Formats: sequence, structure tokens, C-alpha cells
Amino acid sequence: MLNRLEEIRKRGLEKIGEAADLDKLQETRRELTGKKGELTEVLKGLGKLEPDEKRSVGMKANEIKTFFADKIKEREEQIIASQSALDEDIDVTLPGTMVPGGALHPITQMCYDLNDAFLSLGFEIFNEDDISSEKYAFDNLNFPPDHPARATMDTYWIDGTENKNGTERLCMRPHLTGASVRYLLQHGAPARFVYPGRVYRNENTDARHERAFFQYEALVVDKDLSFSSGKVMIQTILEKVFGRKIKVRMREGFFPFTEPGYEIDMECLVCGGKGCRVCNNVGWIEVMPGGVIHPNVLKAANLDPDEWSGFYTNIGLDRLVMMRYGVDDVRLFHSADLRFLSQFK
Repeated sequence: MLNRLEEIRKRGLEKIGEAADLDKLQETRRELTGKKGELTEVLKGLGKLEPDEKRSVGMKANEIKTFFADKIKEREEQIIASQSALDEDIDVTLPGTMVPGGALHPITQMCYDLNDAFLSLGFEIFNEDDISSEKYAFDNLNFPPDHPARATMDTYWIDGTENKNGTERLCMRPHLTGASVRYLLQHGAPARFVYPGRVYRNENTDARHERAFFQYEALVVDKDLSFSSGKVMIQTILEKVFGRKIKVRMREGFFPFTEPGYEIDMECLVCGGKGCRVCNNVGWIEVMPGGVIHPNVLKAANLDPDEWSGFYTNIGLDRLVMMRYGVDDVRLFHSADLRFLSQFK
């Protein structure tokens, strides 16, 4: 047994010397002194030896274990020293390599600016998951069962849930408005909150449309809320974001979750109202649909429509960023092209 220990010592010393890096040295440590190492196996068999032999073998094994620990530490110091050694001198007076600085994405910047603007008006910021359900995306919002927005040509439904309904039929949220009922069920009224986020639509892309884009929705629910107060809020927000008064116009629009509904257009800042491909050559671009919350939506939120009223506005965040920087193609913001994005640092 003592001869075997001596062989273990010799082989171990060779392995330690051959370890070229710290990972290999760690592996050698486990082979020699680990739970499944040769030395450990010898120590486990001490109980089968005679008392005199047990004493001598045990002392020898512990001596070799200490020997290995010292040699491994020595080799570790040698490896670290060799890795940090420089083959040539360095001129410390030379300028260093500049590390390129990062920056927020322009859509994120706009979102934060809107957050600041709405927080200054006493709003709360609310968030929900990107995956919604038929109940929150459509049923609670007064969409009829045969509404085209429920079709797969418009909404991304999750595989395996297409034959279900209500909360069990899942989809990538096609709009943010479903969050309004979720919030009101949790917090009740009066309420004043915004909920920014990405939404998903199954549609063709062009200069103004993307399959995944950002919206920024705001909702006020209170008693005796006037329609005109909503328009004033919109004008105030746009002025805060752009730092000047922006020309806006309101047009009648239909949405199942509003009554009445409207479309808010702002003057196209890409062309200055002269007409371009972004605004379809009309000088105006739609940025905020919305309106007075429909009584059926209030009922879905367990609120009495005879007592409460509300005002929606849904900001097309991507389009607002296009207006801020005069960009004529929304797809550029989602291209991950650093040549384009580095302009907005």
C-alpha cells in the first residue's frame, strides 16, 4: 500500500507540472484529492488494514495530500504570473481606445418623456403582459363576436388555444386598451393612468406600419368628465413633448370601446404639412385615436355608466417619434441598424 501511495505521489506531481492553465489545474486537483480521487480511495480503505499498517498508511496518505496542496498552489501562482506577464513594454502615454457609449432607443426616450409629462399631470403608470386573451382584448371592450379584428388575418392567436374562448383563448395583445379594464377591476374609480407597451398586428409593413410597434394609452375615469377636457389634455401633452404648440384636428371615428370615438391628427412634421409619403400627401397624420369610454366597457369593469364616465387616448408612439425627428419610415426604428440609431444619442 505504501508503494502504491508513492506511485500516486509521482504521477500526481507530473500531472500538476503538466497543467497548462487554471482549468486544467482544477481538474488535476479533483483527480488527486477530490471525492473520487485516488488518494481518497486509499483513505476509504484504511478500515480494512491492520492497526499498525493503518497508522503508517494514514500518515503517508495525509502527508501526500498536504504535498499535493502545496504543489498545486505553487503551480497556480506560476500560471497566473505567466498569464499576466507582458511580452513587450507598453507606452502608457499613448491615448487609450475609446469605448463607444450607449444610449436609449429613440422610442424609449419618447416613452420616458411622455411618462414625465403624464406624471406631472397626476397620472399613474401601469404595465401588463404582452400576452392577452380574447376576454380582455375583445370581449370586455365591446367587440362583437364577428368583428374582423378577431380574425387571424389581424390578430396573432397562440397555437393550442384557437378552439377555446374567453380568458383561455390567448393572443399577442393587438392593442393596449384591454389593460384599462384590468386596471379598473384591480383599482376601481376614479382613475387616471397611462399604460405604454408593445402591441402586435398581423398586417403588411410599409413606411407607417409595422407588425410589432409601440403604443401609449391614457385613460381618465371620473364623474362628470367632459369631452373638451380630453382635447385639452392631448394638446398639453403634445406641447410638453415637442416643446411648442402643435396643430391638431379631431375627426369622428368609430371604435367598439368608445362612444363617441374620434381620430386625432397632428400636422405632419416630416413635411411641415406640405404632403409626403408618411402622411399620404395630405399634410396630416393620425397619431391618437380614442374617445369617451363605452358604457359596456365600464360595466365590464364593474362600474356604473350612469355614475362614471371616461376618456381614452391611444398615442401611436412610433409615429410620434417619427414626427419628433422627421423620419419618413417607421421600419428604421426596428431595424437594429446602429448606423441609424446612433444618430439619437
